[in-house]
Amino acid sequence: MTQTILAPVMALVLWSLVMWAWLYVTRIPAMRKARIKLDPDVPSGTLTQSLPPQVRWKADNYNHLMEQPTLFYATALALAVAGSGGGLNLQLAWAYVGLRIAHSLVQALINVILLRWALFMASSLVLVVLAVRAAMRVF
Repeated sequence: MTQTILAPVMALVLWSLVMWAWLYVTRIPAMRKARIKLDPDVPSGTLTQSLPPQVRWKADNYNHLMEQPTLFYATALALAVAGSGGGLNLQLAWAYVGLRIAHSLVQALINVILLRWALFMASSLVLVVLAVRAAMRVF
C-alpha cells in the first residue's frame, strides 16, 4: 500500500482542526460580548446571526471543510489502498490541500467572494482529476 498520499490527508485533517479551534476562539468571546443566551428552542443560525461577519466566516469555513473534502478523503484513501498514492496523485493531493488552506485563509480573514470562488473552483478541478485517476485505477 502506498501510504505517501496519507500525508496530505492528515494535513487537511489537522488544518480542519485548526479552523475548528479558530472558530471557537473567536465565537465564544463574541457571543459573550453580544450577551447571546443559549436557548435550545432557538435555531443555531438565529443565535449566531447577530455576531460580526468576521466571526461567522470562521464557522462557515469550518462547515465547508466538512463538505467537499470528504470526497478528497475517500479518493485519497482509495488511491492509498490501490497502491497509487505517489507520483502525480500525491502532487495533486498536495495541490488540493494547499488550495483548500488558501480558501480557508481567504474566507476567514478577508472573505473576498470572487477570490474564494476561484480557489474553490481550482481545488474542485484538482479533485475531479484526482477522482478520475482513482476511478481509472480502481476500475
